[in-house]
Amino acid sequence: MRKLVVAGHLDRPRAGLQPQRQVGVESANAVVGPNLIRPRREPSPTLTVALDELVDIARSISATGQGVLKLVSDFVDVDAEFELCRQMALASGRPLSFTLAQVRGHTWRRQLALLSEANDEGRIMRGQVAPRAAGLLLGLQCTLNPFMGNAVYREIAGLPLHERVAIMRDPAFKAKLLEAVAATDRPRGLEDMTVVYELGDPPNYEPDPSHSIARRAEAIHRAPLELAYDLMLEGDGRAFLYLPLLNYNDGNLDSTREMLVHPRTVVGLSDGGAHVGTICDASFPTTALSHWGRDRPTGRIDVPFLVHRQTHATALAVGLLDRGVLAPGYRADINVIDLPALRNRPPTMHYDLPAGGKRLLQGADGYVATMVAGTITYEHGEAAGPLPGRLIRGPQPAPGAANGVT
Repeated sequence: MRKLVVAGHLDRPRAGLQPQRQVGVESANAVVGPNLIRPRREPSPTLTVALDELVDIARSISATGQGVLKLVSDFVDVDAEFELCRQMALASGRPLSFTLAQVRGHTWRRQLALLSEANDEGRIMRGQVAPRAAGLLLGLQCTLNPFMGNAVYREIAGLPLHERVAIMRDPAFKAKLLEAVAATDRPRGLEDMTVVYELGDPPNYEPDPSHSIARRAEAIHRAPLELAYDLMLEGDGRAFLYLPLLNYNDGNLDSTREMLVHPRTVVGLSDGGAHVGTICDASFPTTALSHWGRDRPTGRIDVPFLVHRQTHATALAVGLLDRGVLAPGYRADINVIDLPALRNRPPTMHYDLPAGGKRLLQGADGYVATMVAGTITYEHGEAAGPLPGRLIRGPQPAPGAANGVT
């Protein structure tokens, strides 16, 4: 998979030119990010595009002196795909970042080494690192759950939650559903409970492998999917199971720590607008501070470093030089945090999208106040009313630089 996001405004194709070669950029004020699979189930254009076309896009951005490049790739061939990133950074002269994660083996270490080399050459490149595993939430409210492929469950899948819960609490229905599970040769897909955990309250984003549903079921001599069945019925069917994917191959976040503290990475990857019925990464900033700065038994990271990575380092990575530090002349975008009280709340499902669509939301405790440009927008997690934020177009100069002061 290769997904490309260009923070720029692409010209529409002109008559007589091949659309795939039309890569002019007028200004860096929009985001172009095609999906992996489009409605007709065709591959995203960036999946099959010639690599020189991507470099052409980067070169066009160079003429504007604005914009950033952000990429997501599987890095199946680490060296070849990183070379594409390097060539795009060279052609554009603009900041470039890519998602950096533990997918298989230790290829992420090779990416870190190449990232250091590229920056030593003068490229402005950063790896975006999630502070915890990127994973899926499974449950009766979610888009996904372990029984969605089960013929017995499908008989009730379209019913409202409270009706499904009432039926699933019937011992006869439970026995029928689990009998259908037992008839399969082996667990498939989401039925495999060896790497699925109870999320809990507060959510545990670094669970020990011994606490997986499969291991817990083995300890009490029950079938893993029977235990998962019971856990999902808790809270009137609102409980969540957690399936960590990226950054959890080793059953812990040690690899994540190594990526987080690398000098050429920033905290990123939050999936705030996609797959909202099964993914909820809104807790990344709170997890970075509470888990890595306070709660993790080993390998904690200094809180000032974590704050810098989520403020000034992130601003620099995208050319926003007017914010990210507390200093005269800079934007007063500030979070006042009660660190001992900082914690993630469990996610909750809300049905407030068009046509009754659902999305996962997640709150947090410990945020005393949030200020945007010096105006309080939130107090103790509640909206204060003012919304002074504005669309940012292009890089922002440091205070004084806009007036010719160096």
